[in-house]
Amino acid sequence: MVAAFAIAPTPDEARVKLTTVLEKLPTPTVTLLEKGDASFLHEERVRRGDTVASLLTRLGINDREALQFIGSNRQTQEMARHLRPGDTLGAKSGEKGKLHALYAELPGKDAMLVVERRGDGFEAHEQALQLSTRVVIKAGEIRHSLFAATDEADIPDAIALQMVAIFSSEVDFHRDLRKGDRFSLVYETFSDRGQSIRSGRLLAARLVNDQRVLQAYWFQGEEGEGAYYAADGSSLRKTFLRSPIEFSRVTSGFSGARFHPILRSWRAHKGVDYGAPMGAGIVAVADGVVATAERQRGYGNLLVLEHQGSYSTAYGHLKNFAKGIRKGVRVSQGETIGYVGQSGLATGPHLHYEFRVKGRQVDPLAISLPRAMPLAGALLGRFKASSKNLQAQLQLAGETTLAAIE
Repeated sequence: MVAAFAIAPTPDEARVKLTTVLEKLPTPTVTLLEKGDASFLHEERVRRGDTVASLLTRLGINDREALQFIGSNRQTQEMARHLRPGDTLGAKSGEKGKLHALYAELPGKDAMLVVERRGDGFEAHEQALQLSTRVVIKAGEIRHSLFAATDEADIPDAIALQMVAIFSSEVDFHRDLRKGDRFSLVYETFSDRGQSIRSGRLLAARLVNDQRVLQAYWFQGEEGEGAYYAADGSSLRKTFLRSPIEFSRVTSGFSGARFHPILRSWRAHKGVDYGAPMGAGIVAVADGVVATAERQRGYGNLLVLEHQGSYSTAYGHLKNFAKGIRKGVRVSQGETIGYVGQSGLATGPHLHYEFRVKGRQVDPLAISLPRAMPLAGALLGRFKASSKNLQAQLQLAGETTLAAIE
């Protein structure tokens, strides 16, 4: 890895010859907590239906003693009861998933609960927060996968997931990413006395996907509600997400005739199948109301959402529904509504997803999805002024990464 540095001259130094210096950077060292056990810091947002066990799994923790302590300690039990969707947990772990420390903010207390390994056991204590905010600029290149690239650039998973959510209506992240794609990010982080506690909001993002350049800038209007917009002020929020499941693969597309592997006959396949691990989370592609949440013949456990206008979406073969999901419940775009399974006529764990217009199935990968209204007038002027500095930061991050790669 190399870094490039250049300093612009003042008028009095105009005749000074400028030289670009390329310097080999040493390989970063990793602080070892124990011999042969490097420390890794992860963070996860709480999803609807999460348990402590599911959160620890996503945090990369595979530690029976830690799970037993959290389940039996009074303070950690209280913390677990008050976890809400959107809350953030941080964990410091070893290479083999051994928990070294767990951090959870305590609502309404300006404090966090810290669970730390002490010798052969654990202890939990509250620690008052003294939060400070800073803006971080990072960039990376896709070589194997998105999360491999963000890990290499030391970008928190929560920030990577925000990027996925922002561009999910333009990019199918389990089909469209290419080796050599690049991204630049500007985001907030919150620290407590120098210790990173959690990441905040992604302020700006730039993704070069197969030579196509996508940009997003956070902007908060007069009403106090913020959203992401492209550089020209057009909204990046579509009414529907392109995919209901993150980082999966399409195993069977929309077709008028497909040989059914169980019924052994040619039948129309009026949806898209996504292969994914058993229990993987499925999200609502748009705001809506649960119309069906029951077992139905070949669909197995079927969830149907009704959306604005004449649109509805169906999710079949689910293992189970997310906690609280039942007929009549309102859900928000991106909210976890169920989990991948193989109920009904299914040869393996996958999601059967249908997009319906006036009750008729259409190809969800081909339909043109509507957008929200763009900014205009005075709001557009304010947006362009506020995004100017963010654009410069994204440009700087991208140029620095290219110099490092070369």
